[in-house]
Amino acid sequence: MITRRNFIINTSLAATAVLALPSFAFTMDKKEIGLQLYTLRDELPKDVKSTLEKIAKAGYTTVETYGFSIKDQFWGLSAPELKKILDTNNLKAVSGHYNLGSFLYDGNLEEVKAAIEAAKTLKNEYLTVPWVDEPFRNDFHKIAARLNEAGKMCADAGLKLAYHNHDFEFKKHDGVTGYEILLKETDKNLVSFELDLYWVVRSGNDPLKLFKENPGRFKLWHVKDMDKVNPALNTEIGVGSIDFKPFFATVKQSGMVHFFVEQENNYTPNSFDSIKTSYDFIVKKLI
Repeated sequence: MITRRNFIINTSLAATAVLALPSFAFTMDKKEIGLQLYTLRDELPKDVKSTLEKIAKAGYTTVETYGFSIKDQFWGLSAPELKKILDTNNLKAVSGHYNLGSFLYDGNLEEVKAAIEAAKTLKNEYLTVPWVDEPFRNDFHKIAARLNEAGKMCADAGLKLAYHNHDFEFKKHDGVTGYEILLKETDKNLVSFELDLYWVVRSGNDPLKLFKENPGRFKLWHVKDMDKVNPALNTEIGVGSIDFKPFFATVKQSGMVHFFVEQENNYTPNSFDSIKTSYDFIVKKLI
């Protein structure tokens, strides 16, 4: 017989057990593991269909695109053509890297508008700015203002804007880093951040400190490991020198809703085996 006292005790124990689970469980489906397609940049242009099939077979359910241009679209495929292949493989392109042309520097909207249309066709949730060309890295105040403008355009189109970092954002300008300027001067309701964990660590900074000081801003992550011998090289997740467990334990604080495995080089023994190794480690050890 279940008494009221036993019910309360059992319910309390269950609640305690739930609270003891990693915060990751509260934010997203454990089955959702993404891949930044730049990882397979040598394979994709040759055979998009086969490459996406292998990504799905490895276990990934989401991807982040790259390489969009007005002229070539996605490796010679239009956005509708790419969407069809993604759908066939049950892959969701929840984010895409779009360079936005010269918009960040001169305000030209041509490629911004084209990127928004492509992102809408692919059903992207996030339109992510991946890079700032070197000649234009001396004015992060201007970049922040442009990001706010692009963020408003994305919001009006039903999209969200994010900014992806490398290491150059952490160099100081008059005592403050470019990344600090971006975090401070962008509207948190219009601009989110895709934190590349490798580049943060490589630059000598601590993702946990960023999470604590800017809770909820880092909606996207790049999970990319660092070679133990040569920090300039990547490696498969779990093989390198970065301990990802503390980061995944603070998912809720960071605000992360999607993450993407990325590996740019140093594949063992090849890129397809590498993405499978990374996937297996994440499933077994991190989520």
